[in-house]
Amino acid sequence: MRASYIKDPEQWVSGFKFSVPVQVRFSETDMYGHLNNTYNFSYFEYARIEYLKHIGLMNDWLDPKGTTIPVVADLQCDYVKQVFFDEKLHIHVKADSVGSSSVDIHYHATNEKGQTVFMGRGTIVQISKATGKGFPWTEEEKSLFLPN
Repeated sequence: MRASYIKDPEQWVSGFKFSVPVQVRFSETDMYGHLNNTYNFSYFEYARIEYLKHIGLMNDWLDPKGTTIPVVADLQCDYVKQVFFDEKLHIHVKADSVGSSSVDIHYHATNEKGQTVFMGRGTIVQISKATGKGFPWTEEEKSLFLPN
């Protein structure tokens, strides 16, 4: 693992407590049966939403009367091993650092052998629906991102 956002690979991996399973569908592969490199981001999105639901943040954002929503500010993926049709993966998710209205989310995808196949990170920002500008986390919301 040579990604700049990983200082200590062992410690980084051990910090993941949440994951979701995904299975590579035929439609997500190229003519050689490899996972198309755009679908990694779809897996990140799926895992991120499930993670946010798990920690209790999505309900407020899905409320039509709610005043804030999360938006993706940046997203990157680092590819480690080839992934093929029908492989079963686990997409692990954790919050790495929390700012005043942003959070840096890290992703770690592993295959059935537990090997890293790809990983990534991205920043989401909570914004006001009214202004489109960053809206600060409450202390309670910040605490939801901390590992239990």
